[in-house]
Amino acid sequence: MVEKNTEIIIYISTVIVFLMTFGVILLFSIFQRRKNDLLKDQEKEREQFEKEIAETQIEIREETLRNISWELHDNIGQLLTLAKIQLQSATKQNIKEVSETISKGLSEVRALSKLINPEAIHNINLKEAVQLEIDRFNRLNFIDSSLILLGDEKEIDKKHSIIIFRILQEFFSNTIKHSRATTLKVSLDYQNDELIIIVKDNGVGFLSEVKKEGIGLSNIKNRAKLICAEAIFSSEKDKGTTLKIHYKL
Repeated sequence: MVEKNTEIIIYISTVIVFLMTFGVILLFSIFQRRKNDLLKDQEKEREQFEKEIAETQIEIREETLRNISWELHDNIGQLLTLAKIQLQSATKQNIKEVSETISKGLSEVRALSKLINPEAIHNINLKEAVQLEIDRFNRLNFIDSSLILLGDEKEIDKKHSIIIFRILQEFFSNTIKHSRATTLKVSLDYQNDELIIIVKDNGVGFLSEVKKEGIGLSNIKNRAKLICAEAIFSSEKDKGTTLKIHYKL
């Protein structure tokens, strides 16, 4: 009887050990599978982010080339033409005007050279990049623009800066092309753990759902998600459009 009980105990113990071993192996297998899935997802996210960065840099370059084309044609070209006309009828009385026109042309060329510099894209400083855009809009009389800096400026990840800058460029471009706005205001508010960016124009606002898609709303929101930021649009007909971005520092 004792031997039989002993056999039963040994049998039960063996089964329990087997089940526990099997359970541990199963849990380990599930853990490894989930870990591998997580690593794959992280790798996909990393690849997607790098792809987005590359595409964004290309878009910034294309936007820069368009800007250079506009400046050469609409600004520097006109200044050089004016200088040529002034030189053709130069006198002692108007030579100062000729000098001022040429000096202005040189200043425009220097400003343009900042846009041409390829390092500006790779080593982008968000505040400086936005200021360059604002200055250009005012210089070319595209729209009355201003930039306000609040709080102490903090360093931002370079790749994240590229994404943010391209988001702002998209908004700027659509404001100038479609909104019929006369003013554009940008603020960079550096708080303790967050950067709040507010961009506002006084244009026609969203006229329809189609118009919302036309300004790249989905694209802007998706890009914001890539850097764990939130992009919020608000708009009223004939009262302008506002983009608010919350970015964790």
